[in-house]
Amino acid sequence: FLRRAGATALALPLPAPPARAWAPLTGTRALSLAHTHTGERLATTYAVDHRYLPPALGTLDHFLRDHYNGAVGRIDPRLFDLLHELHARLRSQAPFDVISGYRSAHTNERLRERGGGGVARRSLHMDGQAIDVRLGDVPLADLRDAAIELRAGGVGYYARERFVHIDTGRVRSW
Repeated sequence: FLRRAGATALALPLPAPPARAWAPLTGTRALSLAHTHTGERLATTYAVDHRYLPPALGTLDHFLRDHYNGAVGRIDPRLFDLLHELHARLRSQAPFDVISGYRSAHTNERLRERGGGGVARRSLHMDGQAIDVRLGDVPLADLRDAAIELRAGGVGYYARERFVHIDTGRVRSW
C-alpha cells in the first residue's frame, strides 16, 4: 500500500511482484531493442527503483506496435522487467532482436488464417503480455533455458524461426 501510495505523478507503481522474486526492483532498468521488421532501434531507461517512467513506457509501446498495421497497444511493464533480467543473467552485450511485440486482434486472426502454426487464437501478444525475441550474442537455447528458469510466465522455443516467445501469463513452456 505504501509503495503504491508513495508513487509520484511522474511514475507508475510497480505491479505485484511475481510469486518467485527473481530480481531486485532497485536501480535503473534499461533495455536496448532492435526491431527486425521495422529496422528501428531503441535504447531507453524505463524504470528507476520502484517507479516505471511513463514517457519511456509510451516510447516502448510505440516501438513494439503491430508492425503490420501500426496499431499501438499497452505493453505489460513486467515484460520489460523479464527482458531486463534475462539480459543481465545472460551477460549479453547485444540488443534484443524483436520479431513480434503487440499484435492487434485483426493481425492475429489474419496470421492464424494464413497457417504456419504458432499463433494462438487468444494470443497474449494481443494483450501486450508477450514478445518474440532473440539475442545476437547468446545461443537461442540458452535464452530459452534462462527464461524457463525465471518461472515468471510462458516460454516458447521456435528454433527453426530463430526466436523465443516470452510472456507474463501463467508459467508454462513449449
